Amino acid sequence: MSSPPMRMLAATLIMAVTGAGLLACSDDTSKSDSSEITVWSLEDVADRVTATRAIIADYTATTGVKVNLVTVNEDQFPSLIASSAAAGELPDVVGSVSLAGIRTLAGNDLLHASANKEVVDKLGRDTFSPRALELSSDDGKQLSVPSDGWGQLLVYRKDLFAAAGLPAPDTYEKITAAATKLNTGGVAGITAATAPGDVFTQQTFEHVALANNCQLTDDSGAVTLDSPECVEAFRFYGDLMKNHSVKGAQDVDTTRANYFAGRAAMLIWSPFILDEMAGLRNDAKPTCPQCQKDPAFLAKNSGFVTAIKGPNGTQPAQYGEISSWAVLDGAAADPAKSFVEYMLGDGYQRWFGMSPEGRFPVRKGTAEEPAKFLTAWNTSRAGVDAKKPLSEVYGDEVLATLRKSPDTFQRWGLPQGQGKLVGAILGELPVPRALADVVSGKSDAAAAAGRAKKDVEAIKKGVN
Repeated sequence: MSSPPMRMLAATLIMAVTGAGLLACSDDTSKSDSSEITVWSLEDVADRVTATRAIIADYTATTGVKVNLVTVNEDQFPSLIASSAAAGELPDVVGSVSLAGIRTLAGNDLLHASANKEVVDKLGRDTFSPRALELSSDDGKQLSVPSDGWGQLLVYRKDLFAAAGLPAPDTYEKITAAATKLNTGGVAGITAATAPGDVFTQQTFEHVALANNCQLTDDSGAVTLDSPECVEAFRFYGDLMKNHSVKGAQDVDTTRANYFAGRAAMLIWSPFILDEMAGLRNDAKPTCPQCQKDPAFLAKNSGFVTAIKGPNGTQPAQYGEISSWAVLDGAAADPAKSFVEYMLGDGYQRWFGMSPEGRFPVRKGTAEEPAKFLTAWNTSRAGVDAKKPLSEVYGDEVLATLRKSPDTFQRWGLPQGQGKLVGAILGELPVPRALADVVSGKSDAAAAAGRAKKDVEAIKKGVN
């Protein structure tokens, strides 16, 4: 299973593509429609590759179209797509591409001008999550076909909260109160990412910042990280980490380890933790004292908050990532479109069922069965070394909350048309660096926010 930061690395496509100064090489002319297409998938884990090949075999048997599947490591995707574009040898379709990656492909004219919209229209726009369509569009143009997503979660110990008489931590105020009260007896109030060189820290802070309506830019593209909303987000996060958390830099592994060991009352992580917390993965098992007798203790005693709200927030917000399929410029349009339609149709349940804990379907169903895929997700078997339907572990109420989360996803920069900037800051991580100074006490929130703004402005000049 890919960790959340690794799943985001494809977004740094901007660094390679922009550096190469690429434009589409086909001048909007397409390959002649044929019975053979090339598909790149960023899902390169062995068991998922096997599952993907099985889906493709059925597609070929149904349509007669041969698919040359190329699995690409996320780290290598930026350079490979850049060199392929330069050589005029783009694949027909790419899959599991991040939101920022899609915006970068669009900005460099590497997407098919109409095919992705045509696929969405044929499948039925009203069968998709409206928010997923919005995030994968730009100025009314459908850039890709959104497939599945995951959203950042605040995980908390329901048993500890109940014993202390605390409500679910879904606001800044409630999170602070819980972290303060439960930070005692060898248990930290909260564990969350602070390592300045990690994309995971960027994702986690963005989740918290969006809750307070802190935005990367305004609608004109001006960087707004020094706004009062952002200063408050820096202050809130810094105070939590300084006063109520684990000492030292925290990353994707240490935050999970602390929560799994029972050393933290709250954790900010992605839903990829769901199968691990249920004891279904041998290399990441819960180790808390109660977990020795019951490996699923934490799964049974954890609650999940999706969207949270800060004092300046207009509504609860949640950081989310959407993975898409996209037909690229120059593709043999008809077979390429039919392939994507199949992956969102007859092959869809097996696709998101490969790792349902972090792959929420954003196509909810069909015109005839509006909830078909959401219902199928409930019973998809999660896990690595052991497999079990998530519904057997977490119950219907938790799953209902998680299923709805794509409809509340938000992201910095994308609604403002700043996809290239988003990709660039993921490569340089100026916000986590500024945040680290607040956590360590080297800087106050206002100074850190100002530094982050200047650093992002400098990066913006380089991508414009």
